[in-house]
Amino acid sequence: MVRPNIDEGIFSDWKQREALAQEMVPILGRLENHKGVQMFMYGRTLSNRSVPKIMLAHRRVREMARNELSEFESHPVLVALSKLNLCPCQIDLGKLTVGYMNQSEGDKGMGIDAWVKQELAHLIDSTHKPIDKPVDVVLYGFGRIGRLVTRLLLENTGNASVMRLRAVVVRAGREGDLLKRVNLLRNDSVHGTFEGTVRIDEANSRIIANGNIIHFINADAPDKIDYTQYGIENALVIDNTGKWRDEAGLSLHLQSKGVSKVLLTAPGKGGLKNVVCGINHDTLGPDDKIVTAASCTTNAIAPVLKLINERWGIVHGHVETVHAYTNDQNLIDNYHKADRRGRSAALNMVLTETGAAKAVSKAVPELEGKLTGNAVRVPVANVSMAILNLTLITSCTKEDINEYLRKIALHSPLQNQIGYTESKDAVSSDFIGSREASVLDATATVCNGKNMVLYLWYDNEFGYSNQVVRMVSKMAGVRHLTYPQNESMAS
Repeated sequence: MVRPNIDEGIFSDWKQREALAQEMVPILGRLENHKGVQMFMYGRTLSNRSVPKIMLAHRRVREMARNELSEFESHPVLVALSKLNLCPCQIDLGKLTVGYMNQSEGDKGMGIDAWVKQELAHLIDSTHKPIDKPVDVVLYGFGRIGRLVTRLLLENTGNASVMRLRAVVVRAGREGDLLKRVNLLRNDSVHGTFEGTVRIDEANSRIIANGNIIHFINADAPDKIDYTQYGIENALVIDNTGKWRDEAGLSLHLQSKGVSKVLLTAPGKGGLKNVVCGINHDTLGPDDKIVTAASCTTNAIAPVLKLINERWGIVHGHVETVHAYTNDQNLIDNYHKADRRGRSAALNMVLTETGAAKAVSKAVPELEGKLTGNAVRVPVANVSMAILNLTLITSCTKEDINEYLRKIALHSPLQNQIGYTESKDAVSSDFIGSREASVLDATATVCNGKNMVLYLWYDNEFGYSNQVVRMVSKMAGVRHLTYPQNESMAS
């Protein structure tokens, strides 16, 4: 068989771009480890990313932003900014590069070094710190969300680290439990292998993960622990057990020495603040000691609903969640206190309730009483879909809504909350590991005058865990200087 000719031009171009991406890796590492500078590509982190992932980040921008950004353009910009005396900060390399590519008439002809220096002037020689000292974080519970939050906190443990996981609290168990818990951290059937190193110090009931010493503390109640014995002070506790969901129960954490604040990774009950990062996190104050991060579904739908309501107005709507099964359900038919959830999760679609539609009003008060909701649990292990069936005040077209949300996903403070895809072949597993709260499936959008149906994919485990980590950052008072200015890049 005769091998077909290879288009040498295309292949040569790809190899050159690959070589540039390889050169970018050590530069990115030095910027973060030596200066505390974190780099992003249109909201996606470039920290500790492989060459293929860096190239994929460029491809994503070309497809979504519809421009010619490639490693040929971004590499010299990265080299130019690496020469500057930057403070610990967050820089979107993609947007900085595109800015240079689209210079205004007054700046045209300016050399790349001079232009980059001009654009990043507010970050040069600054004494600003994101926070005075790293915040101690404690995980109460080590289930699905707890382990994913652990991965995220350990992902970037460089000079820019502002939150450090110091301890995990679990129930006392049998000999060998620590090894079992670590193995669940190292290998995940859905999210793959942990990209880091973990060493077990059995004698001291602790692990060393990516250089971080993490104590494993056995306790049966949240008010019986002295964290100061482990050198932990003013800790922010992330309760991911869901056992205590009201103020009285969660206040027990504050009775333990060394704790200052508590974040619940579930919807709260009573008058607790349900906060969706990106939507109403600005309501947090220094006196808020107990906060809840709402549910994965509330986080997925609230940002989009808020935007639609602001732009076109919502008369009323219904939210139907097609949700991956959860640990609460039975794998085979057996007794369950809740209706229907006793039937096999792996074999059935299970109709159940969701409080997400009502919970949205706590983050977006103007939607109070306008939404209803239901959920169908389906036989997939991860990734869910929210279907928003809305009646609007003002007419809209499919093109209008898709273009509006595409720009939001690329150029707004909500770029971490809202993603966008135009893939005609997208299915649920494609969104495993997505860091946004939800991703709009633009090809499925339906608009008919004042009636609109939107389909939002969301990784109900990993996407939500990213929202939790963003919430921890907000509660801790972390404030990075950024480029572009006033644009969140916590993904």
